[in-house]
Amino acid sequence: MKYSDIRALSLNELKERLAVERTNNQNLRFAHSISPLENPLKIKESRKIIAKLNTELRNRELNTSSQL
Repeated sequence: MKYSDIRALSLNELKERLAVERTNNQNLRFAHSISPLENPLKIKESRKIIAKLNTELRNRELNTSSQL
């Protein structure tokens, strides 16, 4: 997921997408601990997407607080 795609999302969509990605990451980690994944780099990608979403949420939070 690119930053331009993330910036285009609304606040509610960001939060929803973050919840989905966290669940996906948790499922990948559980599956990997039981039996090795075919592509373990998916876990790394999932973590990066979660970090991007958290960063955008934080930026929006700071922007709204500074505008007050």
